[in-house]
Amino acid sequence: MWALFKLFIAFVGATVFHWAFATAFANIGIQVSVMLVFVVAACTLLKPAYGYPLAFLCGLFLDFFGTKLFGNNAFTFCLLALFVYMLSERFDFESIFPQMVTVFCLSVFAVLFNALLLSLFTSSAVWQGFWSLLAGSVVNALMAPAVFFVLRIMLSKGFSSKEA
Repeated sequence: MWALFKLFIAFVGATVFHWAFATAFANIGIQVSVMLVFVVAACTLLKPAYGYPLAFLCGLFLDFFGTKLFGNNAFTFCLLALFVYMLSERFDFESIFPQMVTVFCLSVFAVLFNALLLSLFTSSAVWQGFWSLLAGSVVNALMAPAVFFVLRIMLSKGFSSKEA
């Protein structure tokens, strides 16, 4: 029960930082997603039985406050969790470089996949530009080591972590 409470506190912290960073970086035209970095980091630390529902809930949370296609973030975050679990057998996420590369690539994928979903289901596209996508992915990748570090500390010695 204590591990779920710590995970809830981490989710609330990620939510606060997501909205703060998204608002601050939106003023200069950069798409930043702390929630995406949080989901990737959590999936590297949690068993799939906890990681997939967390990814879905984080995406659904963003969908509730979004004005685009409802459910696109939940679906995209579940795909991100799937990719992370497939990569976890090949990458050592204890190192900073795999964390940053994975977050960068998945950030690019998430934006492009969301644009594809919007195009398919609403016959419109929301594209803020290549530089916004690239800069947001770089900022997400630069945030990744800090988020991985904090989550590793928060979720250590819990029944929900992979180490347990």
